[in-house]
Amino acid sequence: MKWTPSLVEERLAEAASVLKRLPEPRRQGYFNVWPEILHSFADKVGQEPKPMRVIPSPAAISRMEETLSWTVGLDPIDGKIVWLRAYGERWKTICWTVGLQRSAAHEHWLYALCVIAWRLNRRKVPRLRSRRYVIEMVKGACEDPASHPN
Repeated sequence: MKWTPSLVEERLAEAASVLKRLPEPRRQGYFNVWPEILHSFADKVGQEPKPMRVIPSPAAISRMEETLSWTVGLDPIDGKIVWLRAYGERWKTICWTVGLQRSAAHEHWLYALCVIAWRLNRRKVPRLRSRRYVIEMVKGACEDPASHPN
């Protein structure tokens, strides 16, 4: 499988979704001795329904665990932007959080996706090159030459 920045983005979004759906951690040794309250129909009228929590599959959890290690070695700001974006945060919120303008935050995010894709394809990321050069290099390498009639 050849990794592209868009595939990396999809996988990170899936991992964030799985993390949101995991059950809450519980402390060991604590329990509740109160009986469960059974509500009648009249009690439930006007209440908001509880959101349905779908537990992720074991395969999805395994992919999520694999994906968690992808941001190790990235610049901390890049890693933060990648995970905030994977969780679906708006760019405005991301910019406030990391203290960058929209275009700079987007370039950090795109660079991080390209670095992850490059590493997953078992290639060495050039250290002494600009972010823009690495982004263009990865985009050029990920394009399928058969799709271009030239």
